[in-house]
Amino acid sequence: MRFSLLFVIVWINSLIGTTDIKNWLIENTLTVIALLFLILTYNKYRFSDFSYFLICIFLCLHVYGSKYTYAGNLFGYKLQDVFHSSRNQYDRLVHFNFGFLLYYPLHECLLRWFRIPKSLALIIPVLIILSASALYEIIEWLVADVFFVEEGISYLGIQGDVWDAQKDMSVAFLGVMLAAMISYIYRRTKSSESKLDTL
Repeated sequence: MRFSLLFVIVWINSLIGTTDIKNWLIENTLTVIALLFLILTYNKYRFSDFSYFLICIFLCLHVYGSKYTYAGNLFGYKLQDVFHSSRNQYDRLVHFNFGFLLYYPLHECLLRWFRIPKSLALIIPVLIILSASALYEIIEWLVADVFFVEEGISYLGIQGDVWDAQKDMSVAFLGVMLAAMISYIYRRTKSSESKLDTL
């Protein structure tokens, strides 16, 4: 795949420079699962280059977050200064992009692999992102409170915010809705242009 080299470089860099190896291993469990899915389905089901690009960017954002922990991310501190925020904003950035960057690959998957009608293929990715976002927050809670209690605080990255899970889901929802609107407007514009061409 065209973007695999970029991801491998970012992934190796995140491991070499990590400040918390246990957190890195926990964070990258889902990364490994995602990569296995992409590799095992590559011969039978292929995304477009644009979808692979979006997936690559999201995975790079995620593994860069695992390098320093989300709450201690260096780029997040820069965002904190820009927005004059009381917390490191990297966690919110990744959750937003979970919705924004993965909408199109899901939309493409539903259209090309499952042959879902276009109207439903616009809406279902929003529901999938919302469900996956909620499931991820539940997994975070289980990992932090049940399985890896010592690493729990750095893994969760709540930074003292009791509403962190709800805010994470909200920004993912904002991201996926923005992507859905952009996709809808683009398709309507493209459809209008093709109709004008036939006149």
